[in-house]
Amino acid sequence: MINQINLSDIRTFVLIAELGNFTKAAEALEVSRSHVSKQISQLERQMGVTLLLRTTRTLKLTAAGEQFFHQCQTNLQGINQALLVALDDVEQVRGHIKINCVGGYLGEEIVASMLSSFMLQYPDVSLEMDFSSHRVDLISDQFDVAFRMGQLEDAGFIGKKLLDLEMVTLASPSYLSANGQALDHPKDLLQHNCLTGSVKKWHHQTVALPPSDFDVQVQGQFQCKNGRSLLNAAVAGCGLIRVPSIYCRELIEQGKLVKVMPDWQIPNVAFSAIYHKDRYQPKRLRLLIEHIQLEFEKL
Repeated sequence: MINQINLSDIRTFVLIAELGNFTKAAEALEVSRSHVSKQISQLERQMGVTLLLRTTRTLKLTAAGEQFFHQCQTNLQGINQALLVALDDVEQVRGHIKINCVGGYLGEEIVASMLSSFMLQYPDVSLEMDFSSHRVDLISDQFDVAFRMGQLEDAGFIGKKLLDLEMVTLASPSYLSANGQALDHPKDLLQHNCLTGSVKKWHHQTVALPPSDFDVQVQGQFQCKNGRSLLNAAVAGCGLIRVPSIYCRELIEQGKLVKVMPDWQIPNVAFSAIYHKDRYQPKRLRLLIEHIQLEFEKL
């Protein structure tokens, strides 16, 4: 029986268990859903065991399926690493790297330009870049590396800090002149139109020592996870924004945006590259991370 079982059927089963449904697994494998279903039926028939309980709405592993999944997932990762080690050419750098990154100026301008210089240096490496804003799972979404702002909470990944981002609260002169309410303390933000990304709880700290912290839940008429769109709205005079200063140095120098609340500062936010802790890193990925790190050191 064991010799008759196809390893690709086991791979498909593990992928279905990781992604939670047949359709996503079929899309990841670039095959039809019916093909995936046939693979699982064949695997269950050859094993004589039901691995998945399927209805039109739900998919659940049986007890046997749960045990089989965890064993296979661990062993397949070992096989994948062995393949990567064998295929990773010591002399030549080639292959594909799948990347997830924050959007806006930081991702679309800075990181993207660094990737362009990397591609010119290594023409046999292909890059796939994704700007989806949800917090991706590197394993289930099959990314090799992700670039992220903020604290890294998952111990299963390695985080290499690339930059400490200075955060600033800004408004245009036209907005400030049209809205005369005071802006000396974070609590004054409650009287203003705050244009936000995904974070609406803004943390502040006094410049004077000892530091004092103050949080405020801001509100406004525009919410967008793209920094470029927030900048455009702020320059137009729509409201206040909080963004990394690297997004808008020229706008600040030109006086199109001005910093507010000089007695209060925002703690820096780390910008990091994160990648799998327990996976073999092909040479192309190691070189990409080193390249990005060196480029950020020049900023």
